[in-house]
Amino acid sequence: MSAPRAVTVLGATGSIGANTLDVIARHPERYRVHALTAHRSRETLLAQCRVHAPALAVLDREADAVWLREQLAEAGLATEVRVGRDALVEVSEASEVEIVMAAIVGAAGLLPTLAAVRAGKRVLLANKEALVMSGALFMDAVRRCEATLLPIDSEHNAIYQCLPVEHRGGLARHGVTQLLLTASGGPFRGWSREALAGVTPEQACAHPNWSMGRKISVDSATLMNKGLELIEACWLFDAGPEQVQVVVHPQSVIHSMAAYSDGSVLAQLGNPDMRTPIAFGLAWPERIDAGVEALDLFQVARLDFEPADEAAFPCLRLAREAMADGGTAPAILNAANEVAVSAFLDGALGFAEIGELVARVRDACPVTRADELEGILAADDSARREARAWLARR
Repeated sequence: MSAPRAVTVLGATGSIGANTLDVIARHPERYRVHALTAHRSRETLLAQCRVHAPALAVLDREADAVWLREQLAEAGLATEVRVGRDALVEVSEASEVEIVMAAIVGAAGLLPTLAAVRAGKRVLLANKEALVMSGALFMDAVRRCEATLLPIDSEHNAIYQCLPVEHRGGLARHGVTQLLLTASGGPFRGWSREALAGVTPEQACAHPNWSMGRKISVDSATLMNKGLELIEACWLFDAGPEQVQVVVHPQSVIHSMAAYSDGSVLAQLGNPDMRTPIAFGLAWPERIDAGVEALDLFQVARLDFEPADEAAFPCLRLAREAMADGGTAPAILNAANEVAVSAFLDGALGFAEIGELVARVRDACPVTRADELEGILAADDSARREARAWLARR
């Protein structure tokens, strides 16, 4: 039997990272952890290091790194602790690493994820912002550096499984007419825009089907998460925004579908558990046990579908328009949304105002070409400054 494959988990302390480690622990003969990274969750990272004994651990702040080094030394562990953005890049492109789980939330995940791609790794993409911000540049690097890119978002992973093995060059040449991106509808499905005005962060973070971090939970509640997924789907599958339809499916059993020119619609079904797409990405093209219960169709009993309400949830429309505009428009959208969600979670912005802030920043920031990383990062920075200025003027 071959030696276990070395894995770096970017964003190890989040829900995707924790689920990745759960799957890895089920298959010690196949995988070993090379590096774990976290933003500031040092206690959780310490606990993970005690279980998985990585060669390296990365934190954002030096003070947290000093604390972690002391704790690891007391525990007799040899894990080396590094700090900052450069360290994230280093553990993503390290020669001994074969697989990189890219699960850092937000724009912060772009540079290490791109570094893994440029190093030709198998990249399990759970950070949608990397594609949202730099889709053309990112996918060009995947092709040029012969990286293997496997989507981990349940919706894109489902579509990946429903398409032909080789689906590049446009969907039409493979007989695909439409991608159907399912959405649970979040905790406020059916609410009017007026009712949404009083939503609290606690309500927004209480997703009915999935256990996720606070930022992505808010994005799910506003449907911005689905908008970002629409942009991501366009880049992953060579689709135009008009070829991607969002379908609200509250049971979250069908994770997404692909429609074909002969009238067929292929769907991927399963219980709402992220370990399924994670196991798919780790083992592809094989299949391994993910620790997920088999789907009981008799218990599910029914499957419902409805259109998304873009009047009450304008973020989905804003995302589709950003993809159609091209260039740095998606990067501007993403940056403005990150600032807006942070302000909402801090109590400085109303839930229904998140889309308003994003729209105002979009209108204020010029769209430029997105073929160089420097220009993309500049657009991201400009949008964040404009969003903060708008908040300050309120």
